[in-house]
Amino acid sequence: MTTMKIGPTKSEDIPALKMIVEKTELFPSEMLPDMLSSFLSAEESKDIWLTCEDDRTAIGFSYAAPEPLAEGTWNMLAIAVSPPKQGAGVGAAIVEKLESVLRERGHRVLIADTSGTDPFRQTREFYRKNGYTEEARIRDFWGEGDDKVIFWKRL
Repeated sequence: MTTMKIGPTKSEDIPALKMIVEKTELFPSEMLPDMLSSFLSAEESKDIWLTCEDDRTAIGFSYAAPEPLAEGTWNMLAIAVSPPKQGAGVGAAIVEKLESVLRERGHRVLIADTSGTDPFRQTREFYRKNGYTEEARIRDFWGEGDDKVIFWKRL
């Protein structure tokens, strides 16, 4: 992946990002344009959307927002990599870039939430491999038997 580039998400990235969202089943892809609208508009958005491209094709993205009422704490609300590119270091590169941007802006902590169910075992392992600590677990948060697992990392 010598041509991999990570930068702010652009409106022309939306079709490829919608495909990634659909293939990873992260959330309903029709939500994506609305989620991105304030970031892509002229209004001031504190959110950070990063897109990873390989040969000028979007292959992954992340979305983070500041935690309200906290100083320098951010939430990574979404990260997704196109399934054929998973396991090749794309997700780690995206997270590293997000952390770098936040550090440069003087922020302190990045939080990531996920499910405690078996299908999300790989996601939890991804966070651990990238230096995140399981900080908390809220039982039955997402549904009966589906814990919310909160990962934490100092920037």
